[in-house]
Amino acid sequence: MIIAVDGPTASGKGTIAKQIADHFGIPHLDTGLLYRAVGRQVAENGGDPDDADDALAGCGFSDALLADPILRSEETGSLASRVSVHPAVRKALFERQRAFAMQPGGAVLDGRDIGTVIAPDADVKLFITAGVQERARRRWLEMTDRGIDIQLADVEADIAKRDARDINRADAPLKAAPDALVIDTTSFNREQAFETVLDAVKEALNR
Repeated sequence: MIIAVDGPTASGKGTIAKQIADHFGIPHLDTGLLYRAVGRQVAENGGDPDDADDALAGCGFSDALLADPILRSEETGSLASRVSVHPAVRKALFERQRAFAMQPGGAVLDGRDIGTVIAPDADVKLFITAGVQERARRRWLEMTDRGIDIQLADVEADIAKRDARDINRADAPLKAAPDALVIDTTSFNREQAFETVLDAVKEALNR
């Protein structure tokens, strides 16, 4: 059983994907973490994330980097969005993600092109979204809870920029697969979002 969970930044797709994986007892991969590792490696290399060659060189990150909390920072998230526009980077990470999806017993993967590129044959495809203002509010609350002093308007502006890059990139743009279940979580809390998605997954699997 392969479950693909796509959606824009701060839509809650990562949390939902992990909850679904825990519920069904199958592995989960946050594919965005791979791109964050590439972006961070480019920065550590002193490279330019907008340069295709520098971004490709960042794909040589060590597995140890995946456990570094710095990957969850807003700065690294922005770097990830920038390196992800390069086709060579996406190609370099494709096999790693595909192998995870095809492992015996199945898996849950979340990202921006799982249902369209990585696992177009997934048993269930979800596209989790929410309004920009609500996504910004959620991310701002997470950041302030961690003691980060930042203005809500700045978070919203950054999310809007990431959305534009992800939607308009030439290679594997962010979009819902034609057969994906689109779920808007704008008005849901975390528990309501999970229950709504879980019901949708069960119904899809029953079909």
